[in-house]
Amino acid sequence: MPVDTSSTLGSFLRDRRSRLDPASFGFKAGRRRTPGLRREEVAQRANISPTWYTWLEQGRGGAPSADVLDRIAAGLMLTGPEREHLFLLAFGHRPEPRYTGGGGITPRLQHVLDAMPTSPAIIKTATWDVVAWNAAAATVLTDYSQLPPTQRNILRLMFSDSRVRAAQEDWLGVARFAVGAFRADATRAGASAEITQLVEELSRMSPEFEALWRANDIASHGEGIKRLRHPEIGLLELEFSTFAVEGRPDLTMLVYNPATSETAARIRSLITARANQPAAPGQRE
Repeated sequence: MPVDTSSTLGSFLRDRRSRLDPASFGFKAGRRRTPGLRREEVAQRANISPTWYTWLEQGRGGAPSADVLDRIAAGLMLTGPEREHLFLLAFGHRPEPRYTGGGGITPRLQHVLDAMPTSPAIIKTATWDVVAWNAAAATVLTDYSQLPPTQRNILRLMFSDSRVRAAQEDWLGVARFAVGAFRADATRAGASAEITQLVEELSRMSPEFEALWRANDIASHGEGIKRLRHPEIGLLELEFSTFAVEGRPDLTMLVYNPATSETAARIRSLITARANQPAAPGQRE
């Protein structure tokens, strides 16, 4: 039997409405027949007609617009996953991307990074700002703790840091791939406006970046092989894989696993040597 999506949508709205505390929204709690906000109070918060909102909960009145659904989501203080579920119930598809980058990561996610002692791993945003990394990444790639937060951007380092350039076995090929993947990530996340300043800055600074950006190439950053020429331990062969962070569509985990036993041994020896020395800036990615 097919599911009545309008009824399911109404049930979801009623459930979320019943969980809200009227007093926390400035409404008088008083004596209420049912818990949570009243329908007219949700309508007031969403700036829509109380009658129309009532019909929506009752499965009447037709489908709302995306704008109205967004206002209802805000009025009910839905989380990101709840807002997405609301759109799926109403339209059968996810909402248009809306970039909400910023903020750090949870301690649990940092523990995941730290559990990979010889595999450099980072967490990056859709605009390729690095927000977390493990000790292996700081030792083998870039010690981001030595950089101001505004400079912890993979694309910025690719085109502005000579040590990053020297480490790439095929810098131009890597740069072309990076620009295409960066464009795809930012567009997918709805962050086109957020990257404007960075793109303009890199275009002024690097004719190579400007040419690659104008080429409008798109690339997938799912997985592959990366070869780095490290100034201390030589050529490293790494297999990289990317992973989505559940509940944080703005974040991606990027893990570099040693592709050979020789690479693993070199990384292990470098990490050990660094651990026995005073802290120093890491090598750049």
